[in-house]
Amino acid sequence: MRGWVQVAGIRHAQEARACLEAGADILGFPFRLPVHREDLPEDDAAALIRELGIGPRAVLITYLERAAEITELADQLGCHWVQLHGQVDPSEVERLRALRPKRRILRSLVLRGADLTEPLHTMRNCESWVDAFLTDSHDARTGADGATGLVHDWRLSRQLRLATTRPLMLAGGLHPGNVEAAIAAVGPAGVDAHTGLEDGEGAKDPAVVRAFVLAARGAFTRMEHT
Repeated sequence: MRGWVQVAGIRHAQEARACLEAGADILGFPFRLPVHREDLPEDDAAALIRELGIGPRAVLITYLERAAEITELADQLGCHWVQLHGQVDPSEVERLRALRPKRRILRSLVLRGADLTEPLHTMRNCESWVDAFLTDSHDARTGADGATGLVHDWRLSRQLRLATTRPLMLAGGLHPGNVEAAIAAVGPAGVDAHTGLEDGEGAKDPAVVRAFVLAARGAFTRMEHT
């Protein structure tokens, strides 16, 4: 996963194609959300993923907490990845791995302040069952975890990266103007962006996506040579 870029919040097939052409490695499809509105109906997402043949590059981003429900939804959509954003018990993560051993699992670690007790506890208890972790930002005003447009303290993400043997992806308020500094500060295996790549109407701007991917790739290359 070294140097990977995820673009989350895909709304239609044209947007998916544009993001892939711009260089995104994986595309995130958020569903079953407690705060945000979903970008498209689940049936439409399944049809899009099937039509474009992008199952291996499609990520179900969800706040569901039960392995059976998560598996059922990921199967329905055709996603080969799941990103767990909810309060998922480690036993459910283990069960999720057992139900679909080849499905890749990203476990989100939402930073709600400077105290790393909770994310470190989650790391230690889930590390055996996940392929990677992803750090993201909390919005105290709306209660949203992720897709907030907010940047958290990158020093905290760096501490978490150093505390695990798994790859760590960085999310939270990233855009073309700050992704290079973020990668230099954290040293992540990948980056994820959502709202920072959108225009005023919430659509992904292909030029902005290309700029983001180019900046990220350059930063990852420099990181490998230092």
